[in-house]
Amino acid sequence: MSEKKLDSADLARIKEILPHRDPMLLIDRVEEMDGESSAVGYKHVTGDEVFLKGHFPGKPVFPGMLLLEAMAQTAGVMVLAHKGIRAADSLVYFVSVDKARFRRPVVPGETVRFDVKTIKGRRNIYWFDCTARVGDEICAQAVVSAMLAEDPEKIAARQQGG
Repeated sequence: MSEKKLDSADLARIKEILPHRDPMLLIDRVEEMDGESSAVGYKHVTGDEVFLKGHFPGKPVFPGMLLLEAMAQTAGVMVLAHKGIRAADSLVYFVSVDKARFRRPVVPGETVRFDVKTIKGRRNIYWFDCTARVGDEICAQAVVSAMLAEDPEKIAARQQGG
């Protein structure tokens, strides 16, 4: 039996898939993409991130809400890569965040791992079970849902070679 090949995305590919840019691009790479079923994203928190200067001065902590955004970005890369959709053709919008729990702060020098699993997808709305970890410690957990808003004209033009 052959092993299943899992897809991945480095920073350059993430920028082809997502429209986000600094300071709001919050993931460095996505690995272990199993179609639109699951993926693992990573963010190395360097301390140079602009939002850490004020959150909190002298004791920087990666904001919990941005952990949720990074989870959603990981899910967005997974789904859009699976569908072959580029950043120029679509946007992904948050629909809801449920069961969010923040367990421990994330500080500069740490690498966060975002485990994302699709719960279900219906038309253009998806629900994901997400966990953020540093090492073996859970930092945050949530169920997030997002809506894929494709631009049908741009997709049709691309498919026709335009």
